[in-house]
Amino acid sequence: MDKIAERFIRYAKIDTQSNDKSTTCPSTNKQYNLAKVLKDELEKMGVNKTELDGNGYLYAAIPSNVSHKVPSIGFISHLDTSPDMTADNVKPIVVKKYSGKDIILNLEKNIVLSPDEFPELCRYKGQDLVVTDGNTLLGADDKAGIAEIMQMAQFVMENPEFKHGPIKIAFTPDEEIGRGADLFNVKNFGADFAYTLDGGGVGELEFENFNAAHAKISITGKNVHPGEAKNKMVNAILILNRIIGTIPMSETPRYTEGYQGFYHVLHASGNVEGAEAELLIRDHDTDKFHEKKQRLQTVADELNHEYGGNYITLEIKDQYFNMKKMVEPYYHIVETARRAMELVGIEPIIKPIRGGTDGAKLSFMGLPTPNIFSGGHNFHSRYEFVPVQSMEKATETIIKILELYATTE
Repeated sequence: MDKIAERFIRYAKIDTQSNDKSTTCPSTNKQYNLAKVLKDELEKMGVNKTELDGNGYLYAAIPSNVSHKVPSIGFISHLDTSPDMTADNVKPIVVKKYSGKDIILNLEKNIVLSPDEFPELCRYKGQDLVVTDGNTLLGADDKAGIAEIMQMAQFVMENPEFKHGPIKIAFTPDEEIGRGADLFNVKNFGADFAYTLDGGGVGELEFENFNAAHAKISITGKNVHPGEAKNKMVNAILILNRIIGTIPMSETPRYTEGYQGFYHVLHASGNVEGAEAELLIRDHDTDKFHEKKQRLQTVADELNHEYGGNYITLEIKDQYFNMKKMVEPYYHIVETARRAMELVGIEPIIKPIRGGTDGAKLSFMGLPTPNIFSGGHNFHSRYEFVPVQSMEKATETIIKILELYATTE
């Protein structure tokens, strides 16, 4: 397992940032650069069945080496990194035996990774951390997951005496822009169930996620000279301000946790004649999710009525739904992952995902897919870090899952 840091760093240096403005799949051709590296590495390990399709999905399969029937288990991570932070020229840095004190990421720009601001660092005192140089994201979301799956594959191929059932591997494009499972070929993948390795700190195990929608507000204003604007001017940016102002501050990301949903304003711009904004709507509870969408629609309708026209257009599109109801009928896959963690010395932390995952859509496509930790923290930012020991434990966990299914009736 001591080579997993080198593997992760090698992958992290390859820019695979996705682009939510693109209409192609993958949204950026550079995602192929990593996919081709992974395909080549798998084939060199001796994994003979690999396929990189025209949409940027890489599939691989390792046949069973036991005579009795064992479930076919999939492991999935995504190739892309988030558009939220630059990924150009990522330079990972290894901090050996973390002291528990501030880590200076970039002295010139005074960028510091501090336990005062990020107290989760204290959990990893004495461990080896991979951090950024303060200029880019790191890419542990989800190249840590990729490295862990690849490390598992190498272990399996190098240890033929290790008993396992059929193993399916997939690396998907464009998860960060909500399209990771859109063109996933579930039938050809051939797994009975799967796990994504895409998430937070060591021990996290998740089979619940947000219901999610994207809202776009477009406002067409009417500009006249302000000295003669009585009952004539329609100031688009003021209307937008009124709409955003109806969002309770307590229902924004800064003030929510656990099962609490939120509105997240991604972008807002405009002038008198036109304004627009994009928002994310999130909630684990289906009824509250629909209430949040309806609240926004009601505000838009009321303001259109007040101004006497259809100045406001609101488009709300559902993105994905809570996979809980799709996974619960196959709860043994959660229980097995929990047991595997305990057996490799990890305390399982079963919690809801405050975000989305390829597993949500895949579960609704007929492939139940809970999520296992990949080990990283502070995703999508220059303060991102991942402990090497957490990546090792994630690899041990999925190897133990394979062992449990191969040796348990």
